[in-house]
Order: sequence, then C-alpha cells, then structure tokens
Amino acid sequence: MCAPDVDVAVVGAGIVGSAIAAACLAAGARVRVVDPDPGGGATYAAAGMLSPFGELEHTEPVLHALGRVAVAMYPRFVAGIPGGAEACAYEREPTLLLGADAADARSLDELNALAGGSRCASAAADGATRPPDQDCAPAAAGVRWLSSREARSREPLLAPGISRALLAEGDHRVDPRRLAAALRSGIGDRVERTRAARIARNGAGRVTGIELADGRVIRARETVIAHGTGHVDGVDLGGAVRPVHGDILRLYAPAGMRLRHTVRGRVRGRPVYLVPRPDGTLVVGATQREDGDEGVSAGGVHALLRDAIALVPSVEESRFVAHSARARPATPDHLPLVGRAADGLLVATGTNRAGVLLAPLIAQAIAALAAGDEPDIDIGPLDPRRFLGARKHGASDTRDPEPRIFEGAHT
Repeated sequence: MCAPDVDVAVVGAGIVGSAIAAACLAAGARVRVVDPDPGGGATYAAAGMLSPFGELEHTEPVLHALGRVAVAMYPRFVAGIPGGAEACAYEREPTLLLGADAADARSLDELNALAGGSRCASAAADGATRPPDQDCAPAAAGVRWLSSREARSREPLLAPGISRALLAEGDHRVDPRRLAAALRSGIGDRVERTRAARIARNGAGRVTGIELADGRVIRARETVIAHGTGHVDGVDLGGAVRPVHGDILRLYAPAGMRLRHTVRGRVRGRPVYLVPRPDGTLVVGATQREDGDEGVSAGGVHALLRDAIALVPSVEESRFVAHSARARPATPDHLPLVGRAADGLLVATGTNRAGVLLAPLIAQAIAALAAGDEPDIDIGPLDPRRFLGARKHGASDTRDPEPRIFEGAHT
C-alpha cells in the first residue's frame, strides 16, 4: 500500500472547506485543498449574517440550536485566523428585525414566540408606537422589542411607520469574501486550483484520496467533500443536495447614509435583508428560487430594491455596484450533511443559507473525525447517509432540537 501524500484532502475552498482545512492544519495534519475557483461559489455571494434568531423557521429547530452554538464560537474562530476579526470584517453589532405592516408585524410576533417569547397583545399598526413593555413583552432570550421611535433612534435611516421592530443582540455579521480570503492565507500554497474528478478507492473499497481532472491523484488518509453540490464521481449522497439560487445586490452608500445595524425585514410578506460593510458597501438580498437559472433574475433585482427602499428609503440614493447569483446547496430536511459517509470519506455540504454561520462548528467536527476523535458537539442529526435509500442513518429528530455539547466544546 502506498503511503498517503497528506493526512486530509479537502474538496472545496469556500468558507466551509477552508475552515475545515485550517482546523486540520491547526491540529497538526498535513492538508491539501482542491478547488478550481476558491471562494467563487456560494461564498462569493453570501451576505454573512450570523443570525440564528433571524433565520429561525418552524421546521428547523435543530438548525436553530446548532446556529446558537456556532455564533458563540465565532469570536474564538476569527481570532485564530490571520488578521483576526478585522481581516474578515467580523462585527458584533446587533440585528434589527422589522415588519412593514400589520401582517408583517404578526410574522415577527410568531418568530418571537417560536424562540420562546410571547406574542404582542396587539398587532395594530399604531401598537408599535406605544412603549413596547405595554404590548410586546416578554421577548425571547437575547431579543428586545423596540417601539418604532426606539428603532429609528438606533437607526435613523429607517422609514417612518414601521409596524414592529425587534433587536436581536446575538445576531452578528461577517464579510464572507474577506473571511474566505483570510482563511486561505493561512492555508498558503496547499490549494490545488483544479477540479476533483472522482474519489479514489483501494481494492477493499476504502476511499484513499482524490483523482484530479488533470489525471493526478492526491492520496489521503481522509478525504473531505466540502464543496457546494457535493457531487464528485464515486460519492453517493442519495441525491439529497439540490441547488437553490439567490439574487444578491451590492450597493455603495454615501457617507451619512450608511446603516449601523444589519436590517432584516418583511415587506408585505416578502423577506429582505440589508447588510452594511465597513467600506460603505451594502449587501441586499433574500430571493430564493429553484429554476436552475444561474443568471440574475430581473424580477429579483426589482423586488429586492423595492422592498429595501420600503424599509430604508435612503437606499434609493445608493450607487448600484454589482449583482450576482449563486446556488446554495440545500437538502430536503434543511439540515446540512456533516460526518462520515464511508471509510476514509467525510462530507460537509448541504448547508444552504447557514454555511457561513455553521463554518466553525462544522470545521471543529470534521477536524475531530479526521483525527480519529469524537466531535465536541453531537452531529448525529447531520449524518450524510440519512438519505440513502430507505435506511435512515441518524435521521434528524426535531423532537429534541438541542444538540448535545460535550465537555471541551469551545462555545
């Protein structure tokens, strides 16, 4: 048997793959990363909201619980990369969640109740003008109701007449492009800018590395599939990963018209977010479509600008910089695929809109498995084999949404 060239070969150099490579390097492993366009996939378009509360859905309690753990890992995570928090524009500014009309306000009420708070007694449009403790208490842990006056005091650029406002103090942000670049700078020359054609196996069926598009083979003790689609010849994920495209706009806000907070809102039932960057750039997004079109949707651009302006009228004064569309990898149960898929093969994909948020948690778990250890966090619900045929290996169980955190977890 030939000795492996490296301990860990990682396919994919987006944030998740780069974070895994960095964690394995920190543990002393020899690492090689394969990606023809590092950081050019979903990472390139991601907004970078570290927002377990803002992303909360009725059907995703496990993802919400994991997100809360992951966001608590971020300070230590960014402190360990070259340049630290400043290099990746990691900011702990809280997030404002807004409802434009009475129906949107009820959506925020439901979100708060789902997180363990209570519904407002009144959803009338003028209810938000009264002190919030009269009709909107208590809020969920880490969240505060704000009157419209308080919300505009914190963020003067907001439109008047906002129906409901919540402040999520634990929802932060990072710049994914800068984070990915900082992680890659720590990886150095260990990135192969080529495509992974297929996994390599030995006579016993164990995965022994990656065959590259140019015919070379990287022999590895452990191979990690961490790129968006998870599609590499020889890897069977049960057809679980599908592309969900999203349109993203980038604007430039002139001085004096820049947001302090990330703003997430609903406008007549449609979600929209605005994420400010330290350089004056404003990221606007929230469309989701499964039409398979990799281009930018004209309707999506129109809807995003219309709804962003409804919440923050000064957006109309911003300069349009760029638009992009990328596919995020999604699974049927909205949980990523993370863990061991076969002997010598680990998987970390299917993260959909939570890839940036969960990156430190996933990196820690995969690095532990690659070293032959158990992760600090129970990733059983994320088993990548759970969609293989009728057999459900560690299928997710939403009846027990709290992940088990073992002694030593860095949270």
